[in-house]
Amino acid sequence: MAAPRRSFSCESATQTLEWMNAIAVFLRPFKPLLDAHVVNFFKDRLWEMVDEQWMECLRKESVENLLKLPSGFVQDYWPHSLQEFICTLRSLVFAREPKLSHPFLCNLHVASLGSVLTQGMSLKKKHEVEILAAVISKVASGSGAQTIIDVGSGQGYLAQALSFEYQLSVTAIDASLHHATVTNARAERIKKHYAAKIAGSQHLKVPRTVTCHVLSSDILTALSTVSLHEENVEQSTDTNNSLENDVLENLKSHIGKASYLYNNRKIGPPLVLAGLHACGDLSVNMLRTFVDCEQVKAVVGVGCCYNLLSEDHAEKTNTPCGFPMSRAAKLSGLTLGKNAHDLACQSAERWRSLTKDDALQNFDVHTFRAAFQMVLDKYFPDVLTSSPSIGRKGKALRRQRMRQVIESKLGTKGCNTVPFFTFKQQCKSAAGSLTMKTDELEVVDGCYSNMALRAFLIYAAVDACTTLEELPQSSSSSDVRCLETTVEKTDNYLLFKEFSMSGLSRLGCGPSEDINLLEIWKEAQPFAEFVGPFWSLRAALGPLVETYILLDRLLFLQEQGNSVEAFLFPLFDPTISPRNVAIVAQKTGADTLAT
Repeated sequence: MAAPRRSFSCESATQTLEWMNAIAVFLRPFKPLLDAHVVNFFKDRLWEMVDEQWMECLRKESVENLLKLPSGFVQDYWPHSLQEFICTLRSLVFAREPKLSHPFLCNLHVASLGSVLTQGMSLKKKHEVEILAAVISKVASGSGAQTIIDVGSGQGYLAQALSFEYQLSVTAIDASLHHATVTNARAERIKKHYAAKIAGSQHLKVPRTVTCHVLSSDILTALSTVSLHEENVEQSTDTNNSLENDVLENLKSHIGKASYLYNNRKIGPPLVLAGLHACGDLSVNMLRTFVDCEQVKAVVGVGCCYNLLSEDHAEKTNTPCGFPMSRAAKLSGLTLGKNAHDLACQSAERWRSLTKDDALQNFDVHTFRAAFQMVLDKYFPDVLTSSPSIGRKGKALRRQRMRQVIESKLGTKGCNTVPFFTFKQQCKSAAGSLTMKTDELEVVDGCYSNMALRAFLIYAAVDACTTLEELPQSSSSSDVRCLETTVEKTDNYLLFKEFSMSGLSRLGCGPSEDINLLEIWKEAQPFAEFVGPFWSLRAALGPLVETYILLDRLLFLQEQGNSVEAFLFPLFDPTISPRNVAIVAQKTGADTLAT
């Protein structure tokens, strides 16, 4: 077993920078792996970029172990260099287990929200809102703030929890007018419930909504300033425009009044910026607004959608980009790129809890899509240059195909209710002299199991990619296993064929007799067993990329010096909520949290 690695800390800017530098040194040799995309797996022979010994080892590994690899799982019999890779990577990843015992969050009380407040929430959303609302309330109390701006508020779940459960004044900002409408309607229903139970209900706090595209920290700063003065803000300000200049113009009169108040230091009480899974650059704009806007005394943000994060080296614009934020990261010159940002959205915790069947279906989807890329490359190169998106139909197609073939051939809707004589008769009809021993077939409740039915599928659809003469003609157990393998290959080709036809249809490419899908599949299929290992190795880098992005945001705050106190906290159960790390920061001029 590889030796354990050193642990890293991010309690100070120096420690955070040291951690980031270690990640950058580790990632640079694997930049081609970060930049690769599984859709090009067969076309560009991507398995060849990975150590041959690693691939040969992982090719034989169980699906269950491949799913654990992104979580830092290793086996003693793996090549030493592979063990080193995984163990070093694991030591560099930010720990994701929830940590609510930090002194900054001491005496945190997480209220259990009632059914009225949680109506419409998924279990995931309820889990997130209960914890984050408690943290925001704690931070607001320590900062002397009674006003919260919920950035990217969605349908207002967090805003309403903060208003009705914690009695905080909340302004909910979202780009969608529909979300604002839903938030307002939902808040009125909740208010009626609380009004019936609480004396003096006319003083109940209800979230105010602002509809606006927050494309920069300037807009968020303006909104933060305006939101403190209710007489300057309508209940719902619908800018409904994605252009920053139009948004600023729409707010011009309000900003003018707010600027007067700000310049004369009549800026009202302090406020806290909060965001639950604020997408892409929205999380970054929150941090910049926290630094630039005097009224904002604290920020609590859980980021999301790194795939939407802009990158300074990739996009030449006049506005600050989402990555990198810190001066040190900009000087390091490490670029991530779109594929790496996508990779950071993976969830190691969820992958390791997948069932074997779900994992195989996931690998099949990647296999079909990568083989389809070869179809586009050969027959539709002009379409390929546009980076087409066709959706992921592999799992649905697998289930559909299995059901359709069984129902059409056996005339039944149940997969496990076919008597043996019917199965035997159908096999003889399709495969001639093939025989099987009844004691070699698994029996469930007096009927023959899916293994037998899957063997039947090869006979029912045998003309798609093989001939009867190629099938084993004996009944030995090894031949039954051979049939299973042949079933898998044949069934996968049929699924690939349907996947490809559906993809071509979505792309507006009509079917053509010149397209030889079987030839493409035969070229790709021998290397399909490498898709799972390749995907698992890339997925293992995902948590490390996310760690680097999070540390960059933390370092940006730490670079402000002693005026800011900032932390990273894993708040949620990562198997429930993969993006579970919050950045919590407050200005040291504010009162410190009570201990």
